Amino acid sequence: MSDPRLLGLYAVTDGRLTGEPLLEAVRAALAGGTRIVQYRDKSAEPQRRRHEATRLASLCRDYQALFLINDDVALAQEIDADGVHLGQTDATLSDARRQLGRHKLIGVSCNNRLERALAAQQQGADYVAFGRFFPSSTKPDAPQAELALLEQARQQLDLPIAAIGGITPDNAPRLREAGADMLAVVNALFGQDDIETAARHLSRCFD
Repeated sequence: MSDPRLLGLYAVTDGRLTGEPLLEAVRAALAGGTRIVQYRDKSAEPQRRRHEATRLASLCRDYQALFLINDDVALAQEIDADGVHLGQTDATLSDARRQLGRHKLIGVSCNNRLERALAAQQQGADYVAFGRFFPSSTKPDAPQAELALLEQARQQLDLPIAAIGGITPDNAPRLREAGADMLAVVNALFGQDDIETAARHLSRCFD
C-alpha cells in the first residue's frame, strides 16, 4: 500500500545554498505548501552536511512535511530522516533497505525508463521519479522523458510517481493530469525571488 504522504510539491534543495540561506529558503518553501523536501548536497563536507540535515529535518517536522536525503543512506540513518532518494549510481535499493529498515521511505530515479521503475517496485521502493520532462537548468543533460511515459507508468505501477525537470506553474498541471503524484522542483523554487509565493503557485494543481 502506497504512503499517502507521498503527494504534493517536492522541493529538492539547491546545492549552491548552504547555512542560514538554505534554512530560510526551505522554510519559505514549506510555508508555501511544500510537502516533501529532499536535501541534495554532493559536497565533501560531512560535518556541515550533518548539521544542515539535522536542522532541515527538524524544520520539516515543524511543518509536518517529509524529509529525505539524496543518496547518503548513512546520513539519513544517523539523523533519523524519513528516508532517502537514490539516483542511478547511488547505493542499491536492497542495501538502503537493509540499513534503514522497512519503515523508512526509499525513492528511486528512473529517468525515462519504465522498466527501471517496474524493477524498483518489485525490489520494494516506496516511490519512483521520472524526468526530465522539460528543459532543465539543474540537469540539462538528463534524458528526455515524455508525458506518455507518465500515463504508461500510472497504468502499470502501484507506487506514487514523482516528475522532475523544468517544471513551472504553467506546465505543472499537464504532469498532474498525466499521472504525477509529486512535482519535484529545484530552480522553480530556489531560483525565485519570492520562494513562498512560488511554492503556493506550484501547489495549486494539488488543490
